[in-house]
Amino acid sequence: MKKTIQLIVATVLLYSCQLFDKKVPDENQLLQQELQKINWKEVDEFPSVLTCDTIKDPAVKKQCFFDYLAQTIQERIGLDTLKMLYPETDTISVKVTIHPDASLQFEPQFLKDSVAYDKIKADSILMARLANFPKVEPAIKRGIKVKTQFILPVIIKVEK
Repeated sequence: MKKTIQLIVATVLLYSCQLFDKKVPDENQLLQQELQKINWKEVDEFPSVLTCDTIKDPAVKKQCFFDYLAQTIQERIGLDTLKMLYPETDTISVKVTIHPDASLQFEPQFLKDSVAYDKIKADSILMARLANFPKVEPAIKRGIKVKTQFILPVIIKVEK
Protein backbone atom coordinates (compact mmCIF):
# COMPACT_ATOMS: atom_id res chain seq x y z
CA MET A 1 0.00 0.00 0.00
CA LYS A 2 2.84 2.33 0.88
CA LYS A 3 4.49 1.69 -2.49
CA THR A 4 1.22 2.38 -4.32
CA ILE A 5 0.85 5.76 -2.60
CA GLN A 6 4.46 6.60 -3.39
CA LEU A 7 3.88 5.62 -7.03
CA ILE A 8 0.75 7.79 -7.25
CA VAL A 9 2.54 10.77 -5.66
CA ALA A 10 5.51 10.33 -8.02
CA THR A 11 3.17 10.16 -11.03
CA VAL A 12 1.27 13.29 -9.94
CA LEU A 13 4.52 15.18 -9.39
CA LEU A 14 5.85 14.07 -12.77
CA TYR A 15 2.75 15.24 -14.65
CA SER A 16 2.33 18.43 -12.62
CA CYS A 17 5.84 19.51 -13.59
CA GLN A 18 4.79 19.30 -17.23
CA LEU A 19 1.95 21.76 -16.53
CA PHE A 20 4.49 24.38 -15.49
CA ASP A 21 6.66 23.73 -18.53
CA LYS A 22 4.41 25.67 -20.94
CA LYS A 23 6.11 28.29 -23.04
CA VAL A 24 5.37 31.95 -22.44
CA PRO A 25 3.92 33.59 -25.60
CA ASP A 26 6.23 35.93 -27.47
CA GLU A 27 5.63 39.58 -26.56
CA ASN A 28 5.91 40.80 -30.17
CA GLN A 29 3.55 38.09 -31.38
CA LEU A 30 0.93 39.11 -28.80
CA LEU A 31 1.35 42.76 -29.81
CA GLN A 32 0.87 41.94 -33.51
CA GLN A 33 -2.25 39.89 -32.75
CA GLU A 34 -3.71 42.75 -30.73
CA LEU A 35 -2.86 45.33 -33.42
CA GLN A 36 -4.61 43.21 -36.03
CA LYS A 37 -7.78 43.19 -33.94
CA ILE A 38 -7.96 47.00 -33.86
CA ASN A 39 -10.00 48.75 -36.54
CA TRP A 40 -7.82 51.78 -37.25
CA LYS A 41 -10.39 53.41 -39.54
CA GLU A 42 -12.96 53.96 -36.80
CA VAL A 43 -12.85 55.65 -33.42
CA ASP A 44 -14.52 54.45 -30.24
CA GLU A 45 -16.01 57.88 -29.58
CA PHE A 46 -16.50 60.63 -32.16
CA PRO A 47 -15.49 64.21 -31.51
CA SER A 48 -18.08 66.18 -29.61
CA VAL A 49 -19.17 69.64 -28.58
CA LEU A 50 -20.77 70.80 -25.36
CA THR A 51 -24.30 70.89 -26.82
CA CYS A 52 -24.10 67.20 -27.84
CA ASP A 53 -22.39 65.81 -24.73
CA THR A 54 -25.60 64.86 -22.94
CA ILE A 55 -26.73 62.54 -25.76
CA LYS A 56 -26.14 58.86 -24.94
CA ASP A 57 -26.87 57.20 -28.32
CA PRO A 58 -23.58 57.22 -30.31
CA ALA A 59 -25.29 57.57 -33.73
CA VAL A 60 -27.46 60.48 -32.58
CA LYS A 61 -24.48 62.11 -30.85
CA LYS A 62 -22.40 61.80 -34.04
CA GLN A 63 -25.18 63.35 -36.14
CA CYS A 64 -25.59 66.14 -33.57
CA PHE A 65 -21.87 66.90 -33.83
CA PHE A 66 -21.84 67.03 -37.65
CA ASP A 67 -25.03 69.14 -37.74
CA TYR A 68 -23.58 71.56 -35.18
CA LEU A 69 -20.29 71.81 -37.07
CA ALA A 70 -21.96 72.41 -40.46
CA GLN A 71 -24.38 74.96 -39.01
CA THR A 72 -21.65 76.88 -37.18
CA ILE A 73 -19.44 77.00 -40.27
CA GLN A 74 -22.41 78.09 -42.42
CA GLU A 75 -23.28 80.90 -40.01
CA ARG A 76 -19.71 82.16 -39.89
CA ILE A 77 -18.92 82.09 -43.59
CA GLY A 78 -22.43 83.13 -44.63
CA LEU A 79 -21.68 86.58 -43.24
CA ASP A 80 -18.73 87.13 -45.50
CA THR A 81 -17.93 87.88 -49.09
CA LEU A 82 -17.41 84.20 -49.93
CA LYS A 83 -20.94 83.91 -51.25
CA MET A 84 -20.50 87.15 -53.20
CA LEU A 85 -17.19 86.04 -54.67
CA TYR A 86 -18.65 82.74 -55.83
CA PRO A 87 -22.40 83.26 -56.35
CA GLU A 88 -22.66 80.17 -58.56
CA THR A 89 -21.36 77.97 -55.74
CA ASP A 90 -23.95 76.72 -53.30
CA THR A 91 -21.77 74.21 -51.44
CA ILE A 92 -18.11 74.03 -50.56
CA SER A 93 -16.31 71.08 -49.06
CA VAL A 94 -14.21 71.77 -46.01
CA LYS A 95 -11.63 69.32 -44.71
CA VAL A 96 -11.81 69.48 -40.93
CA THR A 97 -8.94 68.18 -38.82
CA ILE A 98 -9.39 67.83 -35.07
CA HIS A 99 -6.09 67.27 -33.30
CA PRO A 100 -5.69 65.42 -29.96
CA ASP A 101 -4.99 68.76 -28.22
CA ALA A 102 -8.48 69.96 -29.36
CA SER A 103 -7.04 72.39 -31.93
CA LEU A 104 -8.88 72.63 -35.23
CA GLN A 105 -7.71 73.06 -38.79
CA PHE A 106 -9.97 73.92 -41.74
CA GLU A 107 -9.01 73.54 -45.40
CA PRO A 108 -11.39 74.28 -48.27
CA GLN A 109 -11.36 71.51 -50.85
CA PHE A 110 -11.46 72.69 -54.46
CA LEU A 111 -11.31 70.74 -57.66
CA LYS A 112 -7.69 70.38 -58.69
CA ASP A 113 -8.25 71.75 -62.19
CA SER A 114 -10.63 74.52 -61.13
CA VAL A 115 -9.65 78.04 -62.11
CA ALA A 116 -12.99 79.48 -61.01
CA TYR A 117 -11.72 79.90 -57.45
CA ASP A 118 -9.09 82.17 -56.05
CA LYS A 119 -7.95 79.48 -53.64
CA ILE A 120 -5.72 81.72 -51.56
CA LYS A 121 -8.45 84.33 -51.10
CA ALA A 122 -11.11 81.74 -50.29
CA ASP A 123 -8.77 80.01 -47.85
CA SER A 124 -7.93 83.27 -46.06
CA ILE A 125 -11.62 84.21 -45.78
CA LEU A 126 -12.42 80.79 -44.38
CA MET A 127 -9.53 80.95 -41.89
CA ALA A 128 -10.51 84.43 -40.72
CA ARG A 129 -14.16 83.47 -40.21
CA LEU A 130 -13.40 80.19 -38.49
CA ALA A 131 -10.83 81.55 -36.05
CA ASN A 132 -11.92 81.24 -32.41
CA PHE A 133 -14.16 78.31 -33.27
CA PRO A 134 -16.09 76.88 -30.29
CA LYS A 135 -14.28 74.15 -28.38
CA VAL A 136 -14.46 70.65 -29.84
CA GLU A 137 -13.47 67.58 -27.83
CA PRO A 138 -11.29 65.23 -29.92
CA ALA A 139 -12.25 61.68 -30.81
CA ILE A 140 -11.22 58.83 -28.52
CA LYS A 141 -9.70 55.50 -29.54
CA ARG A 142 -9.04 52.97 -26.79
CA GLY A 143 -9.11 55.68 -24.12
CA ILE A 144 -6.67 58.00 -25.94
CA LYS A 145 -7.52 61.25 -27.70
CA VAL A 146 -6.71 60.92 -31.39
CA LYS A 147 -6.55 63.04 -34.53
CA THR A 148 -9.54 62.80 -36.87
CA GLN A 149 -10.15 64.19 -40.33
CA PHE A 150 -13.25 64.36 -42.45
CA ILE A 151 -14.65 66.36 -45.32
CA LEU A 152 -17.79 68.28 -44.49
CA PRO A 153 -20.05 69.73 -47.20
CA VAL A 154 -21.05 73.25 -46.18
CA ILE A 155 -23.95 74.98 -47.86
CA ILE A 156 -23.42 78.63 -48.67
CA LYS A 157 -26.87 80.16 -48.45
CA VAL A 158 -27.37 82.47 -51.38
CA GLU A 159 -30.16 84.96 -50.76
CA LYS A 160 -32.11 85.97 -53.88
